[in-house]
Amino acid sequence: MSALMEAHEVKRKLVAIFAADVQGYSRLMGEDEEATLRTLNAYRKVTDFFIEQHNGRVVNTAGDSILAEFASVVDAVRCAVEIQQELKIHNAALPAHRRMAFRIGINLGDVMVEGEQIYGDGVNIAARLEALAEPSGICISATVYEQIENKLSLQYESLGEQGVKNIAKPVRVWRIRLEEFGSPASSVRRPTSEGDNLSRVGIAHRSWVMATAAGLLLIAGIFVAVQYLFFSPNTQSLAPSTQAEPALPLPDKPSIVVLPFVNMSEDPKQEYFSDGMTEDLITDLSKLSGLFVIARNSAFIYKGKVVKVEEVGRELGVRYVLEGSVRKMDSQIRITAQLVDATTGGHLWAERYDRPLKDIFALQDEIRQKIITALRVKLTKEEQERFKSAPTDNLEAYDYYLRGAEYFSRQTKDWFTQARQMFEKAIELDEKFAGAYAALSWTSVTVWYFQWSPDPQTLERSFTLAQRAVALDDSLPTAHGALGLVYLLKKQHDQSIVEAERAIALDPNSANAHAMFGFILNWVGRAEETIGLIEKAMRLNPHYPSIYLIYLGQAYRLTGRYEEAIAVYKKALARNPDFPAGHLGLAATYSELGREAEAQAETAEVLRISPHYSLEIVRQRWPYKDPAVLEHELAAMRKAGLK
Repeated sequence: MSALMEAHEVKRKLVAIFAADVQGYSRLMGEDEEATLRTLNAYRKVTDFFIEQHNGRVVNTAGDSILAEFASVVDAVRCAVEIQQELKIHNAALPAHRRMAFRIGINLGDVMVEGEQIYGDGVNIAARLEALAEPSGICISATVYEQIENKLSLQYESLGEQGVKNIAKPVRVWRIRLEEFGSPASSVRRPTSEGDNLSRVGIAHRSWVMATAAGLLLIAGIFVAVQYLFFSPNTQSLAPSTQAEPALPLPDKPSIVVLPFVNMSEDPKQEYFSDGMTEDLITDLSKLSGLFVIARNSAFIYKGKVVKVEEVGRELGVRYVLEGSVRKMDSQIRITAQLVDATTGGHLWAERYDRPLKDIFALQDEIRQKIITALRVKLTKEEQERFKSAPTDNLEAYDYYLRGAEYFSRQTKDWFTQARQMFEKAIELDEKFAGAYAALSWTSVTVWYFQWSPDPQTLERSFTLAQRAVALDDSLPTAHGALGLVYLLKKQHDQSIVEAERAIALDPNSANAHAMFGFILNWVGRAEETIGLIEKAMRLNPHYPSIYLIYLGQAYRLTGRYEEAIAVYKKALARNPDFPAGHLGLAATYSELGREAEAQAETAEVLRISPHYSLEIVRQRWPYKDPAVLEHELAAMRKAGLK
C-alpha cells in the first residue's frame, strides 16, 4: 500500500450510536425563543450528565440534536431510559405547552471515525430511529434489541420492518415501553458481576420537582425527611455534589464507609436485597457513637464503579472501607466482606459466609461485631442493649419490608402505592415489626404532603403509625424522625424538637437526621443552631444533596447574614438552575437588602417553574412558630413581586 493510501486509510469501529432531538422544537422557538433556549440548556445538563455517567461521549450537538457514542449497548440504553425518566419529572413542573420532549434512537453499527466525529450508515440509522420514536420515547434497532433483550428488565414492542430514508434495506425497529417501566434506579440492570454493578441515580432532585406547586421550601424539608428512612439519594449533578472536597481530614474517632454490596445473584431483581443488606449495615454502624460513619447517600455514589479504596478514603475523609457482595440462592445466602485500611490499602480482615437465609440477622450481627472488634470500638450499655434483638423474627416480613423500601425509593405515586402494600404485608406477617410501622408512617406522610391521597385522615394515620412504631421499639430512630416531622406539619413545634433530638441521639451519624433537625430549628426561631447542624450533616455526607444548601441559606438569611445566604443559594442553583427553593430564597434575601430588581428577577424564576405559587401558599404551608417571623417573610416576598 502506498504512503498516500495509508494516509487516507479510513478508521472504523463498532459502537452504540445514540441520536436524540426535541419534538416540536421549531414551534417552541417560535413561541418563546428565550424560554426555549433556557429550558434546552437546562435539559442538556441532564443529558450530558447521564451520558457521562454511563461511559458515553457526546460526539456532536447542533440546535436541539444530540449525537453520542457508547462502547456498550447496555450503557447506551440504560442512559436513554434514565434521561427520559428524569426529563419526564422536569416536564411535570412546566406548563403543558412549554414541555420539551426528546425522541431517542439507538443503533449498534460500524462507523467511520475522523477526528472526534463519526459517520456512516450506523449513524444514519440511529437518526432515522430517533425520528420514528414518540415524544419522550426510545426506538432501537434489532441489533440493539438482540444485545439487551435478556440483560435489562424492560418491556419491548416490535414495530416491524420500517423503510427509512437513504437506507437501502428496511430496518427492524423495536420500541421500549417506558409507560410500563418504573424507576431507572432500580429496574434497569447491568449484568451482575463482581465488578459490574448498577449505578443508581438518586432522588434528591425528583422529590421536590414533583410538587413545586406546593410548599417549595417546606417540601424540600419533606424530601430530607423521607430520605432519612431509606436513602437518597444520589442524583449526582442535579442535587448532590458530584465530588467531595479533596483531602478531607480524618475524624478523631474510627471512620468508615460501607460501599454498596454487589448483587451476585443470578436474578438481577434481587438487587433490592443486596442494597438492603448494605443499608442495614450502614444503619447499624451509624447508631454507634464511637464510630464516624459516612451516609448512605455518599456511599452509593460509588455504586457500579470500579474504585480504589485509597481514593474513596481521601474523597470521603475516612480511614476504613468495607466492601463485599451478596448472593441469594433459594434458602441459602453467601456474603463476602472485607475491611480495608484506606490509608495503607491493607486488609484488616476478609471473610466469606455461607449460611441459611433464615440466619440473615445473626449474620449481620456477626459482620457488625467483626467491624467493631477490628476498629476497637467500645459500645455504651444502651448500644449493647439495642443490638440484642433482631428487627423481626419473620424472614418473609423482612423481605416484604425490603421490597417496600425499593418501591419507596422510586418516589412516584404508583410506586408509593406498592410500597404501602409491601409494608402492610410485612405488618400482617409480624404485627410487632416496628420498622415496618415506621416505614408505613413515612409513606403516609409523603403521600399526604404531595396530595396524592384525597383522604384527609392520611396525616393522622401517619401520626398513629409512628406512635405505634415508637411503642414497639423506642430505640428506633426512624420512628422518632417520623413523629418529629408530623409534629412539625401539625405545628406542634416543641414536640417536633423533642423527637428530632431523640432521633439524633439514637443515630448520631445520620446526616439527614442532623439536616432535618436544622430544618426544624429554622422554623422555630433557632436558626443560629441550624448552621452547625448542617455543617455536621455535610461532613457526614460529603456528596450532600443541594437541599442542605437551601437549609443553610435559610439559616443565614434568618440570622441576617445575607451575603453568605446569597453565596449558598447561588451554589445550590449552580448545580440545578431549576431549583425553585433556591430562587425563592434569593428573592427573599435580595428583598431584605433592598435589591428589588434582583429580587423580582428571582421571583420571576420561581413563577416560571411553579406558575401557581403564591403568598397564600406560603401563609398556609410555612410552619414558623413565631407569627411575626411569618409576616416578615410574607412582606419580603410581597416586595419581591410575589402575589
